[in-house]
Parts: sequence; structure tokens; C-alpha cells
Amino acid sequence: MSSNIKPKNSAKDSPTEPFKRAVAGCLRAIARMPELEVAFAAERPGLQGGKVRLPEPPRKLSVADAAIVRGHADSISLKLACHDPSVHRRLVPGGQQARAVFEAVEQARVEAIGSRRMAGVAKNLSAMLDDRFHRGKFDEITDRADAPIEDAVAMIVRERLTGQAPPPAAKKLVDLWRPFIEDRAGRGLDRLERLIEDQRRFGDAVHDLLESLDMGEDRSNSDDEEEGEEGDQERRKDEKGEKGENSDSSDKERMSMEEAEASAEAAESSEDAVDAPTTDLSDDSEMGEAETAAEPWRPRHHPNEPKGPDYKPFTMKYDETTEAEELCEPEELDRLRGYLDKQLSHLQGVVARLANRLQRRLMAQQNRAWEFDLEEGVLDPARLSRIITDPLHPLTFKHEKDTTFRDTVVTLLLDNSGSMRGRPITVAATCADILARTLERCGVKVEILGFTTRAWKGGQAREAWLAAGKNPNPGRLNDLRHIIYKSADAPWRRARKNLGLMMREGLLKENIDGEALDWAHKRLLARSEQRKILMMISDGAPVDDSTLSVNPGNYLERHLRWVIEDIETRSPVELIAIGIGHDVTRYYRRAVTIVDAEELGGAMTEKLAELFEEHAAAVPRRGKRPARRLHS
Repeated sequence: MSSNIKPKNSAKDSPTEPFKRAVAGCLRAIARMPELEVAFAAERPGLQGGKVRLPEPPRKLSVADAAIVRGHADSISLKLACHDPSVHRRLVPGGQQARAVFEAVEQARVEAIGSRRMAGVAKNLSAMLDDRFHRGKFDEITDRADAPIEDAVAMIVRERLTGQAPPPAAKKLVDLWRPFIEDRAGRGLDRLERLIEDQRRFGDAVHDLLESLDMGEDRSNSDDEEEGEEGDQERRKDEKGEKGENSDSSDKERMSMEEAEASAEAAESSEDAVDAPTTDLSDDSEMGEAETAAEPWRPRHHPNEPKGPDYKPFTMKYDETTEAEELCEPEELDRLRGYLDKQLSHLQGVVARLANRLQRRLMAQQNRAWEFDLEEGVLDPARLSRIITDPLHPLTFKHEKDTTFRDTVVTLLLDNSGSMRGRPITVAATCADILARTLERCGVKVEILGFTTRAWKGGQAREAWLAAGKNPNPGRLNDLRHIIYKSADAPWRRARKNLGLMMREGLLKENIDGEALDWAHKRLLARSEQRKILMMISDGAPVDDSTLSVNPGNYLERHLRWVIEDIETRSPVELIAIGIGHDVTRYYRRAVTIVDAEELGGAMTEKLAELFEEHAAAVPRRGKRPARRLHS
């Protein structure tokens, strides 16, 4: 439950209410958004749908707890005030690993601006970061493969910009990567401090840094688009001469105001989904500003980019495809299913109403239609009265028309990665359950599948690679786990409890989307139904730390794009995707992105209804033309 900020004291106020009001007021002041809505909840902090969510402070508030909450608030407010989403969209790279580093460094930039100007903000941000890395157990890691490079780069950039050493909990992570980063990108890091106030030039410098780290990409397209604007800016600087330095501070002030206004507009949009990067910088790379624009951001494509054939698993020996009931005892499945029903009892009514609407649409397409007054066919009893009134009137017959509603199977492929933990996975399981029941009533077979890995950061496949001598570019380095929650031929009542498995602690790990999509697609191709629909539900790009640490940063994403293109251009399967806080429109032709998991039920029913209605409109009804009897 969230606690909204109250404008005045009341007798029922909790002891932390004055603190909450102070934090909210400070956040609005730094962000320059006096009407910004702020709430406190026991959920991940962030900015979503124009509303800020901060951690619920404990009732017995210590100095350290207060600093952590303030740190989250300062981080969000600085991003609103000092970050321009439109500039960010033009600069952000396409590769998954490069984008994660770019997002993390940009967040370090906006936080460094506040830290350099306000000592209190610097202390709050340090406390927040130390808590974040401590919760992630980064102070216990010993292997570079377990240390996200984006976090290490961000902490080193923060050190360059503010002079502050990494938080104690992040020291091991930074020490593991520092020799590599400093050796390759030390000069690029030294340039960043001079550009901290200019987001565009800072972003260009970060691209040079990525190039030094072998994460760069061809930016000629975006550079051409901005060439005229940049040339004008450079000419204006040349014309200013010595006056440029004197007017620099006023230009920075104007830029900051413009950034704040742009951020305010973005925050007020109902389609925004900017997650606070203070809790998970890699997650922010998927929940960033791509959704703040009217047109979704799409990465640049490179014609000579290697595609699917270059993708390979190091070994498939340890992969598994299993039925849900094989991963859990029947008694525990019953308990987990009960927990799922209890968690979302209020949502079931909403999704059920949407599903009933979908059912009415589908049943309307299956309704029987008849042709009357035929010379042959089935006797029409409704017109027998004519013979009584006119004995010379001939008997009339009727014939049932053919319907265009074809035999159909739908596969729901659910992302079972760790980032789906909590609300997203419970909503996804409930929506899949209700939709399966609804489509089954309409004669549409439904298959529910899930995908994850058997281990975090590599399993037995990684151990086999280490034992084999750690050859370079080994391919996918984790053990896949593909789960069948409900097969297409299984009735819903028998598979219902299997969906409770998604509530099991420890099930959700990494996500390798490309191979999961290929697996689900091949299962559909083996079906005999005339029409096949595949719906992917995910909240992020493919991520497997073990694989990405020893392969190119866009290795998994590149394979996913190849699989999608293959299905969309060469397969009879109709592919649609729904992204939860993640812009899937940059991968799939037919896709929708939602901000909140609560919207999933509506998105799933609407997209399925659109598919059926588009087909009904495209294929005219077939039937015999009525051969009416002529009367003299």
C-alpha cells in the first residue's frame, strides 16, 4: 500500500509524515515541478506515469535510513531537472550492453551535477548508492563475470566528476574492472568533467568511451541528421570569440531550464515510464526515455551485422524443457496457486470483464448464418405457415453459410526472468489464466509457456567452458529452462494450478529471449490448426550475464532480432508482443508497450481481438448465393 503526501498535519499522522512532506517538497523544488505527485511505497523507487515513488521509511527512522530515502529523491529530481529525454533518444546506442553503460553514465552525470553544487545532496546520494550495492551483495563478489561493467563505469565516472571514491559496498566491483577501464578509456574519462553541463557533448564523449571499450557502433546516420545544427552551433561559438566564455554560464542556465521543462512535459505524459536508475541501473536501460516520445525509439540497423547463424550455445547438454508439475510437488503447487489467487483477487474481476468482451467478439464471428428460400437444403419449419394459408405454395428450404472463423491455436510465451519478480509476474500469470479459459470457451486452443535459465550467471554450461580452457567467444553460456505450463491440448481445468509455479521463490532467473521464441515458434509450426498466433510478454531485452561477459555486448539481442525477422517474414505464425515498461516496438512489427503491469489484461485482450477482427474484415464470408424461386 502506498502513502500519498498529505498537505497538513493530522492527529492520525504517522511519525514519519513530517519527514515525507519535507522530502517531497525538496524533490519538487530541485525538479522545478511544484505539482509533481509523490508517493511512498514498499516497492522499487522510480518515476512512472508522471508519479514519483519513493521507499517507505521505517517508523523508527535512523539517520542512515533518512539519508537513503533522501538519496532516492535527489536522484530522481536531478534526472528531471538536468536530463533532456529528446537529446537522450538521439544519442543512446542500440546494443544492449552499450546502452546499459550509456544509461548508467548519464545517471552518474546528473547526480554529479547535484553533488558538486550541494554537499547535502552528495551525502544523500552516497548513502543511497552504498545501500543499493550492499543489497545487491556487490561487496561479496570476487569474479569479474559477476560484476556488471556498467555499474563499474558509472562509479569511475562519478569519481572523475565529483572526486568522491566509490561507496564501500561498490569498492570490490570497481577494483575488478578499474585496470581494464582505465587502460582502455582513461583519456576519455578525463574529458568528461569539462562537458558535464552539456548533455549532447557529454553523450558524444561517452560514445568515444564506448568505442575504447569495444562497445562502439556506427553513428553516421544520427550524426548526419544533426550535422547542420551542430555546424551552426560551432559557427556561433567561433563568432563569439572571447565573449563565449563570459556568456557560458548564462547559456548553461538557459539549458538547465529547458531540460527541466522538457522533463516536466515527459513526466506529465501518461505514457511515460522512466524508472529510477538508483535501484538498478541495468533495469533503467530498459525503462528509460524510449517511451517518453510520441514515436518509439528504434536503434539503427547495420546491413553487414552478423545475424542468427553466428549464434550458438556452448553446449545444450544441460538445457531442459519440462512440464510445470515436474518442478514442484502437487501440494506446493496447490499452495502457490492459492497464493496467486489471493494476491490478485481484485484484478480477476477486471480481467474477466475484458475477457468476456473478447469472448463476445469471437463468438459473434462464429455465429451461424443461414440462407433462406432455397429449392433444396434443410426444410425451413418457420415458413410452413405459408402452406396452410396457400396450399399451392411450395416448400422452402434453408442452408447454413460457411463461417470464416478458422481453427486457431494461441501460444502465450511469458518471460520468467528475475526482473519480472513481484507484481509483473503475478499479473501475467493471472491474465494468462483468464485468457486461456476464455479462448477455450470460444473453441480456440491455448498453450502457455515460460522461459528462464536454470542458474544465475551461468550454470553447468559455464563450468564446462571453464574446464575446457575458456576459449574466446564461446556463445551462450547458461543452461536454458523452458517450461510448459499448459499444452494446447490440455484442458484449462487440469493445467490451472500449474500457473502457481511462477510464484515459487527462486524460479525466475535470466532471460534468453531468442531461443525461447524459436522454441515456442517451432511448437506452433508442429500444430495442425489452420491459424497460429504467438504472443510474447516480456519486460526487457535478453540478458544473461555469463553469456554477455565473454561475447559481444549485443550478442543475445542480435540473435533475438534475427529470430523475430525470420518469423515475421517467412513464417505463417502471427507474432505479437507486449512489453511491460520496455519498448518492444523496436524489435517487433506488431507490438504494444504498457507502463504498468496492471494494464496487461487490457493489452492482451485488445491485441487478440484486433487480430481476429482484422482477419474477419480481410476475408469475406463464403456461401452460396440464394436461389430464390420465381413466382408467376
